[in-house]
Amino acid sequence: MARELATATLQIDEAHVRVTEYRFPPGTATGFHRHEYDYVVVPIVPGTLTIETADGSTTQVPIRFGESYTRLKGVEHDVINETDSEIAFIEVEMKR
Repeated sequence: MARELATATLQIDEAHVRVTEYRFPPGTATGFHRHEYDYVVVPIVPGTLTIETADGSTTQVPIRFGESYTRLKGVEHDVINETDSEIAFIEVEMKR
């Protein structure tokens, strides 16, 4: 299913780090992608996102303000907002 893309605003892109703000109005998604760096997600507008993997399976993931989490490079997924409210986070990618 084709969805409108979430808004990605690049804030910093330097040799050692990239910081991007992602805003997900209802019904938007990142599009399927693979992370090339280890990263940290810092929620700024809480909600529940749907994570879809390459095999089509989905998981509902609540993100909570002030509860950051990290993942290793290589993660492949689409991140989707299937709720009626905007959700947002800052993603910090460690390039080294």
